[in-house]
Amino acid sequence: MLCAVALVLMTLGLFNLAAAAEVVALTDALGSAAEDWWLWPLALFAIALVIGVVSVMGGIGGGTLFVPVVGALFPFHLDFVRGAGLILALAGALAAGPQLLRDGLASLRLAMPLALFGSVFSVLGAMVGLSLPASVVQIALGLLVCAIALLMLRSSVAAEQGGVQADAIAQALGIRGRYVDPADGSAVRWTVHRTMGGVPVFALIGFMGGLFGIGAGWANMPALNLLMGAPLKLAAGTSGLLLSVVNTSATWVYLNRGAVLPLLVVPTVLGVMLGAMLGGRLLRRVSARTVRYTVIVLLLAAGLRSLIKGLAA
Repeated sequence: MLCAVALVLMTLGLFNLAAAAEVVALTDALGSAAEDWWLWPLALFAIALVIGVVSVMGGIGGGTLFVPVVGALFPFHLDFVRGAGLILALAGALAAGPQLLRDGLASLRLAMPLALFGSVFSVLGAMVGLSLPASVVQIALGLLVCAIALLMLRSSVAAEQGGVQADAIAQALGIRGRYVDPADGSAVRWTVHRTMGGVPVFALIGFMGGLFGIGAGWANMPALNLLMGAPLKLAAGTSGLLLSVVNTSATWVYLNRGAVLPLLVVPTVLGVMLGAMLGGRLLRRVSARTVRYTVIVLLLAAGLRSLIKGLAA
């Protein structure tokens, strides 16, 4: 049913783009013949498939990788890329969410209080981001993503297997749980601390996610793990639940401003959903260390590419 709806949306979007004036404009922008239009959706689908797998395993959200990579490789305006990035990150989080909840690798009790503040500030960030020049956003995005990757590389993961003492807020809200790590079969009991300190942090994450159109996953996992003490795999899984709430709020701003292009959105959503389903299964089997270094390498590559593109503009 979902695939059928997506194919209908793709058809409608392509017919809309097939209007004479839009075809000429799009062809000139892409620098290719009109009969080769189908190469771009196929390329977007392939990239989104890989991003979907990696983003769920790392809990960073597909938009963190999609926006800098597609913004650098494809000749679409950055506003359209950011709009598509938010929607694909949302689709990936929703696709992987049920599996992660069943496996105990995500927690609604942990996600929802933080998502409330993040979603409000993501709307403000989206409004600011659409008012800035694309080159400025591109440079700032590259610097931000590289900084996050370096922070993760230099920081120790002391809470990788839990072991923190719950604070008063976490105890009152019942933010605790237990899951079995499929990688080694060990049972991990977890809770969190510094809950009040996490509120302004996730508000800021939501604002910057809406500003850059990359969702909120790029910093959700480090904040949950390093600040609040959630185990790394739980932080990765819960990050997807946060994305599903925060991205929904920011996406409405891009839709209202007309910054959503079906030619970009439909193939990327199809690719990222298939990739996210596979990534949710792989997360059960890979080690936490593998997840950590995969995320760091991909963030550095995407951030440097975005920075170069912005400086060249």
